[in-house]
Amino acid sequence: MSIAFASLLDDAVWMPMPLLGQQENPRYLWEDGRPLADAPVDFAATFGENMLVSTAPIDLPAFNRNPLRVVPNFVVPRHLHNIDETVLVLQGEYWIEHGPESDPQVVRVGPGCFFTSRAGTPYTMTAGPEGVTYIETWGVPVQNLKTVWFDKGWVHR
Repeated sequence: MSIAFASLLDDAVWMPMPLLGQQENPRYLWEDGRPLADAPVDFAATFGENMLVSTAPIDLPAFNRNPLRVVPNFVVPRHLHNIDETVLVLQGEYWIEHGPESDPQVVRVGPGCFFTSRAGTPYTMTAGPEGVTYIETWGVPVQNLKTVWFDKGWVHR
């Protein structure tokens, strides 16, 4: 296996997240079980220029990861996954509200810190005033990941 090196803190390796087809992703479900495509929300208007993906080469096929960058104060809408997910913050900070809406807990995740959401735990992530650069990881290939979205934090159609 070769070694790949890239700095995810380098501004030059980031581009806006491709939005085409995201609303229709069959692994994205609305809170009532419908496909996200049938939900009253707009993926492109919500995420738009707010979330960036890395163009840096990361040749680690056995490491299920997704490096992302979020603009200051952006709120990733409330959601949950069918498998455990770990978020490792490299730069900036996230404020993560997790658990039941009737009794949510909030944690700050800063550089070098991580947050693990257990499968089935709903949460919302709010980027700090400098934005946040982070990596999401899962113990299984991303193709096995399903996301259920809730009506909190979205731009509606």
